[in-house]
Amino acid sequence: MPKLQRHDYYDVARDMNWAFTYVTEQEVFPEELSKSFGIENTKWWGWDEPYKLTYREYVHNQAGKDAGIYSIRSTIARSDMYDKLDEGWKSAVKAHYGAIPIPEYLASIGEARMARFGRAAAWRNMASFGTLDETRHGQAQIYFPYCLTDKDPQMDWAHKTVHTNEWAAIAARSLFDDMFTANDAVSTAIQLTFTFETGFTNLQFLGMSADALHVGDIEFGALISSIQTDEARHSQQGEPTLKILIENGKKAEAQKLVDQMFWRSWRIFGLLTGFSMDYYTPLEHRTMSFKEFMTEWICRQFVDQFKDLGMDLPWYWEEHFLPELEWYHHAQHLGVWFWRPTVWWNPDAGVSADERDWLEMKYPGWNDRFGKYWDVITENVRVGRIEKTYPETLPMVCNCCQLPVTGRSVGKKPFMLNYKGRRVTFCSEGCEWVWKSQPERYDTHLSVVDRFLAGHIQPPNLEGALKYMSITPEVAGNDADNYAWARQMRMAAE
Repeated sequence: MPKLQRHDYYDVARDMNWAFTYVTEQEVFPEELSKSFGIENTKWWGWDEPYKLTYREYVHNQAGKDAGIYSIRSTIARSDMYDKLDEGWKSAVKAHYGAIPIPEYLASIGEARMARFGRAAAWRNMASFGTLDETRHGQAQIYFPYCLTDKDPQMDWAHKTVHTNEWAAIAARSLFDDMFTANDAVSTAIQLTFTFETGFTNLQFLGMSADALHVGDIEFGALISSIQTDEARHSQQGEPTLKILIENGKKAEAQKLVDQMFWRSWRIFGLLTGFSMDYYTPLEHRTMSFKEFMTEWICRQFVDQFKDLGMDLPWYWEEHFLPELEWYHHAQHLGVWFWRPTVWWNPDAGVSADERDWLEMKYPGWNDRFGKYWDVITENVRVGRIEKTYPETLPMVCNCCQLPVTGRSVGKKPFMLNYKGRRVTFCSEGCEWVWKSQPERYDTHLSVVDRFLAGHIQPPNLEGALKYMSITPEVAGNDADNYAWARQMRMAAE
């Protein structure tokens, strides 16, 4: 039987909407899982995806991608390429692998929810491909580091991280559960595919792939590039969903969804990508600073998209978000390096003399803001007081983003709220607003410090915390370069 030509069936097959007669609309699309925002079902039928694809084309394309990346993995497995990579770059890769693969796999739940409860057939068709995409991304990004566990036990955390109570894993679960595993279909399209994927990960994967090739990590570069091409397609579910909301008078609801998730995504993005670009990537291979990347790609893209869709920039954009590009990830990096035994990678201090010059050039005033802290750490390393560079307590943690509280000035008070007899702490105006906008969604969640105070961590000290986080001696983080930067600073001083 001859195959039909694509144009003979595609438009009919992708967009088969119909009115229900044997069941009610509420039975087919429960509000808890679908959420219509009060828009009539037939008005959702105008949903139109910009990237159109048949299943035949999808299978052909994905088979080719998988053949390419797994053949590269097989070839590199017989070489010593990984051993020759810069230690800081290895840390960037391990941080990525620990935080991303399982959440990618979990994202298939969000895609599957849209594939079943999306309000238009064309949308459900696109989300079906997205479900397969996210399953592929999770599987590949677990398999690749698994093949390196014989060389580096920290690679095992690609599968393990999200199943532990490590503090960054708690933060990641909080974000990703909020975004897709505990979300309705419409909100998922806007918060996952538009805000997170279009606004952050799609461009991040492009940048990481390019950086990987510059560093010489062909395997990681090929893997991330292969994933990015999927992201570029299924991330486009968000824009047509936004258009439907705006066209039907729901701009305020759409704006709130975007504003909430952009801020939450920024916290994690600043942590992972900021460290990788400004501290973990070897200096000679840095193509731009994290601030330049954010300004050129993320910010510009979002400004253009908001203008095109008739939406406003988030309320915190000028006063809070843009200023944080100057300092937020630097403060978090300093804290993560100090609390390095609590993470599954080896943080690279990234503060040799040349690197500090680069940081001062890219972030004028960096030495005055952060260099003075690194001066104290450097001196402690130089004279052999390594114990002074380790933590004795846990940091204050934000009850919204679940990340350590940092501020622009020493002594700046965190934002606090008394809610139902409980003291809740926030790191910023943005996190306070997100939490207050839907407290019923967050008020029962305990941060790692809350768990410490509740007696969940025993003994109540750093040793007990590491045990609670499943951090064992062979994977506990240490300085990536074995303090070579401090010795270099000493020679420069002499």
